[in-house]
Amino acid sequence: MKSDPATRIQDLRQFGEFGDVNPSVCDSATFTFMQAKSMVDTFHGEAEGCFLYSRHWNPSNKYLADAMAAMEGTESAWVTGSGMGAITTTILHLISCGDHIISSITTYGGTFAFLANYLKKFRVEVSFVDITDLKAVEAAMRPNTRLIYTETMTNPLLQISDIPALAAIANKNGIKLVVDNTFTPMIVSPASLGAHVVVYSLTKFVNGKNDCVAGAICSSHEFINSMIDVNDGTAMLLGPVLDPFRSSSILKNIHTLHIRMKQHSHNAAYLAEKFTAAGLRTIYPGLPSHPGHALLKSMMNEQFGFGGMIAIDLETAENAAALMEDMELNDVGYLAVSLGYFKTLFSNSGKSTSSEVPEDIQRKMGLSEGLVRYSVGLDNDIERSWLKIEQSLKKTGFLK
Repeated sequence: MKSDPATRIQDLRQFGEFGDVNPSVCDSATFTFMQAKSMVDTFHGEAEGCFLYSRHWNPSNKYLADAMAAMEGTESAWVTGSGMGAITTTILHLISCGDHIISSITTYGGTFAFLANYLKKFRVEVSFVDITDLKAVEAAMRPNTRLIYTETMTNPLLQISDIPALAAIANKNGIKLVVDNTFTPMIVSPASLGAHVVVYSLTKFVNGKNDCVAGAICSSHEFINSMIDVNDGTAMLLGPVLDPFRSSSILKNIHTLHIRMKQHSHNAAYLAEKFTAAGLRTIYPGLPSHPGHALLKSMMNEQFGFGGMIAIDLETAENAAALMEDMELNDVGYLAVSLGYFKTLFSNSGKSTSSEVPEDIQRKMGLSEGLVRYSVGLDNDIERSWLKIEQSLKKTGFLK
């Protein structure tokens, strides 16, 4: 019987040092050895279960990494101090000077800036394509292409990447497919669909409380071990390590992720239908009218729904600001960046999380200056929340 991501996490047997039901927090930077040979073996990666230095492995980080690997169905994982730490470490580990990358043009603004601006110093070129156009992906391939980068559900336009098809293109060309699954934990399992590396900002849905910044890289034993090799591993040498106290708190929160994702999805689906019925241009993959609806259904673990992210288009940044300010005063949620919080968060993507993307490219990718992105919260009475949004829409003139 095929297990789902939540069940794989539940099946983990992770005790604390003294039989604690919560694994002990290890706040040690370094670890002692009773025999010198054991230290040598650990440096060489040949001492199973031994810890050397917390920049490499820490028991608390290992517990969280194991839980992420279980959720994703990968052999291994490694946790980082931020989502960007996970993304940049992965990409830098896969490339050399003069290489080429194919990326979705629609992607998180920080990722876009790293790919478009930062990698220039290494003479790495990036071709940004419409990731839903598989012919464009194939046409962008070069002899020096090393990876295809995309997000399962792109930020902020909520396009759906065809992971099996992209994996087939990557495999045909002997390169890696790296997928950011931050928007769709548990909903989609990219590794099971052929992705070679799955990255996360744990800050968002996985942790769910917006009280820390963290990331994860999920992949094969071979890839993770090469990344943390003491001699040339990008993660080991650049040091984007996560604090073990934060690992411990995220590990507790991950055990409720399946419940939270169902509620986020339920609430978002309700609001998407209301926005649509009100005549607003609404982007939500759970709507049959969404271009990626059928594709997402074919890839997803349906019990977790279509996710908690919605976007509506109010055409101008001024319109977006007026609505968001009134919704905050009306206690709909908060005008804030980020997502996956228990309260609803909303922001104007072009002026916030996608502001690193030049405006001409924003228009090219189809990002309206009036796009409002919602991360729908865990509201117990979503009908009441809609009535508040409806009041704000009427007050600001978007509804009669």
